[in-house]
Amino acid sequence: MRFEAKRCGVQFSPPSIVLIYEHKETSKVRKRVIPVRNFSKYSDYSMAAERMKNHPRHRDYLEGVSQSQLERLHIILRDHMQGFSLEHSLASFQLDPDEDLNKLDDDELARKKGQMDGLFERNRRHKDDPDFVYDLEVDFTAEEKCSWDEESDDGF
Repeated sequence: MRFEAKRCGVQFSPPSIVLIYEHKETSKVRKRVIPVRNFSKYSDYSMAAERMKNHPRHRDYLEGVSQSQLERLHIILRDHMQGFSLEHSLASFQLDPDEDLNKLDDDELARKKGQMDGLFERNRRHKDDPDFVYDLEVDFTAEEKCSWDEESDDGF
């Protein structure tokens, strides 16, 4: 890999991905503006990101940029084309525990589930972790009493 990606961003007019990278052989930091062509507010962001990452002209530069980051940048561009603010786009990447996932469309739901899976994998304990405990039992105390708690003590 001759290029190391340092920073990645979005330019709204014209729609572009801005990449700050370091050329390994010369140790110079440079900026590359990659135009996003044939992308509208109805386009599939994952296909557009994959197409850009595999484009022969940009492949070497985007090798160090993850597919998910390119997808997030395309989502920000698509949201801007749909008239949403940057704050709205960035807030959609955060997981809200009070959000009703039944009201989301299929693409948005798949993205939220992917975020939850990534969060689960980051927090998961593996057998190789130094603080891993097999068959860990934790007692939880009830903070508030409910009537159904007292009624359902039928020998369980």
